Amino acid sequence: MKKLLTLALLTASTAFAQSTVTYYSFTTDATHMDDMKALISAFEAQNPGVKVNLVTAPFDSYFTKLQTDIAAGNPPDAFELNYENFATFASRGALRPLAASAVPRDTFYPAALNAFRFQSRQYGLPITFSTVVLFYNKDLFDKAGVKYPTASWKWKDVLSAAQKINNPAQRIWGVYQPVQFWEFYKVAQQAGGGLKISGNDVQIDTPQNRAALKYLVDKVLVQKVMPTDAQMSGVANEDLFLNGQLGMLVSGIWMFDKFSKANFKWDIAVEPGGTKKGTHFFSNAAVVSAKAKNADAATKWVQFLAASPTTAARRIASSWELPALSLSQRTLVAPYLAKPMPANREAVFDSLRYAVTPPVVENQSQLQDIINQELEAARLGTKTVEQALASAQARVEAMMRK
Repeated sequence: MKKLLTLALLTASTAFAQSTVTYYSFTTDATHMDDMKALISAFEAQNPGVKVNLVTAPFDSYFTKLQTDIAAGNPPDAFELNYENFATFASRGALRPLAASAVPRDTFYPAALNAFRFQSRQYGLPITFSTVVLFYNKDLFDKAGVKYPTASWKWKDVLSAAQKINNPAQRIWGVYQPVQFWEFYKVAQQAGGGLKISGNDVQIDTPQNRAALKYLVDKVLVQKVMPTDAQMSGVANEDLFLNGQLGMLVSGIWMFDKFSKANFKWDIAVEPGGTKKGTHFFSNAAVVSAKAKNADAATKWVQFLAASPTTAARRIASSWELPALSLSQRTLVAPYLAKPMPANREAVFDSLRYAVTPPVVENQSQLQDIINQELEAARLGTKTVEQALASAQARVEAMMRK
């Protein structure tokens, strides 16, 4: 691949080297290359005789490279997978199951660890995670005389606060929540439903899912507490929040650095639910290839990346992605919790209690395209909620029959 960057970190391998672990990564970009180099050096110091050869590629070309090398019989010893692609690789027999001794279960959040199980076997260890929370502008809440969000808030509390903050004439809106696949699968579970897509069993057009989509689109079409495309005038929702024009925003914790530049007070809360809570869970794992030449060494490297104090400290200090460690490992995540903004960083970890995962199918991109097209039609009002979900149901059923 033209952008593939191969780091010969050990071009001067010593005569004492016994094995080399080739590791493919898409999460190591130029910003964090020095961090990964430091982790490799620390691992090698702890494991004399094991060397790590790092190969990185950007996300958009990574899986093509990985699949090509596996098909050619030249897989890396270990590599990274996101949750959405994990099941496909596991079902194709490309991964080596991890021994129970390699998986200290109380080290990780159960949701993070279980995401990389397949047919009752653990195939990967989560190395990072992120989630989505409710950001809120404390200044706008104070001005409207509204109490700040708490972990007990529900949809009705969001709508009530949004209506009191909303002032479109002054280009201030109560809330913004995207209307797309990645929001809908989660909000559907908050409504007590969810997207089930497996073989001939497709459950999209259900009463609970209709309630979820109605909650999303009514903010724009009925309550008018969320800006339309015309009102946004091409400004991204994150920039509207940073400009002080949104009371609340449903977005990811990766926005912390950007919002640290805000000239108003803000904080976060666990995302409110409907009949129950449901929060996002995005995670990447390290796995060992089924055909790894150095499986034992590769397993040690995967364990190091997922759970070593050295890795956790490096990720937090460099604002890399968060390690997926449970709060029983609190001393390791204490530096993250101690950072000043936002004050309620505990909400990041509290959110994992309610983590839900999206449906994953072989033709994932086609599934997402179909649902996004129907959700967009509902948001724009060109289809009713009922029409959009009925159409999504029929189209996904047809896709699954092919």
